[in-house]
Amino acid sequence: MIGAGVELAVALVALVVAGLSGLAAALIGGALATAAQVAAVALLRPGMKAETPEFVKHWVSGIGLRAGAALVLVALVFATKAVLPPPWMVLGFFAVLLTLLYTETRFLE
Repeated sequence: MIGAGVELAVALVALVVAGLSGLAAALIGGALATAAQVAAVALLRPGMKAETPEFVKHWVSGIGLRAGAALVLVALVFATKAVLPPPWMVLGFFAVLLTLLYTETRFLE
């Protein structure tokens, strides 16, 4: 819910500042971050109570997923830069991802 709230806030600001294209860009970036984070947590969960080497394997897989999502973001920015404003897509992605990363530490404790 927190990620959705952040995504909505960024999207509304983008709508006011940049119009519908900014709204779309922010929503795409936020959705990509949400998908990456949900998948990373799903990979990490089974390793939470495992021995250190197994935990690290799951943890690194989650990091790899997030890095892959960042590469997808870069590809999307270049592919849609004529139609969607890149700053809003990047802001939507990082605002949601960083918020979810912070809340992940509280969720997994």
